[in-house]
Amino acid sequence: MQITSSQPQLNLELPPLPMQRPLLMVGHGTKNPQGRQTFIDFAKTYEQLDPSRPVVPCFLELTQPTILEGIEACLAQGYTEFSVLPILLFAARHNKFDVTNELDRARSIYPQLKFYYGRHFGITPNILDLWRSRLEALDQPENNPEGVARSQTVLLFVGRGSSDPDANGDVYKLARMIWEGSGYATVETCFIGITHPRLEEGFNRARLYNPKRIIVLPYFLFTGVLMEKIFDITAQQQAQHPDIAMTCLPEMGIHSQLMPVVRQREIETQLGNVQMNCEMCKFRLAAVGEGNHGHHHDHNHGHHHHDHDHPAPDVYADVEKYHNRIWQVP
Repeated sequence: MQITSSQPQLNLELPPLPMQRPLLMVGHGTKNPQGRQTFIDFAKTYEQLDPSRPVVPCFLELTQPTILEGIEACLAQGYTEFSVLPILLFAARHNKFDVTNELDRARSIYPQLKFYYGRHFGITPNILDLWRSRLEALDQPENNPEGVARSQTVLLFVGRGSSDPDANGDVYKLARMIWEGSGYATVETCFIGITHPRLEEGFNRARLYNPKRIIVLPYFLFTGVLMEKIFDITAQQQAQHPDIAMTCLPEMGIHSQLMPVVRQREIETQLGNVQMNCEMCKFRLAAVGEGNHGHHHDHNHGHHHHDHDHPAPDVYADVEKYHNRIWQVP
């Protein structure tokens, strides 16, 4: 069973901003038109909660407006200082390298610019509450017609997958925290790409517990190609194992629990108290190994570009090769 996404009417009071500095909201980007529009609507919804300064959506790759185009839109309004928030769930290469490289590129064109770069969403009480409320809704008769108990249900938590072990570890941590005290039989964690175990293996592991129900939790903010792939694989698994009820939740989308997280991250950029989790960052470890004992997050390592005109080869498909590569720094 696929649960469709529904967005609540947002009537929130957010903490006031210390200053009215424009916010550049950076999304990953997708070729999926619905995913692109949902991100733009996410930014618009957040701005409507506090229209005291512009909130400008832009994308790292795959679609427009680009980061540079978003910056130039603010420049046209006379702004030269920006808060920049990566609307990303965990800190991986895109957050640590690619967004900051684009900011460096913009500064090379417009030297007068000044950026205050914020942190990713990470693991927060709001996000935990979001998932708990979604799981509570699945206990209702309309979403659980057979009345399967939580003790007979396995959660299957699906991350995007990253070439950064630190980010992959955070997926496991979040999955565990959602499961703790929930009453579900167990939680299995898997990924839809890059790292292992992949989604198909996740289903294999979940079935080892002989559950009557498997609930798939895709940890995605917005829809896109990978969300569609998760739905498709879940439908295939349901057809192959009709004796197990399978429910796939949608992406998080424009949810009231996410807006306070964005506000907290924006305030951090204005107060100058952004704290990155760097201790287990493989890029920091590599820098320390080279004798650089300070870890900085401007990460000027060259422009990272994807044209995506053809499917990229899965360089991590082979598990042995994956283990040989994963701690290497590109």
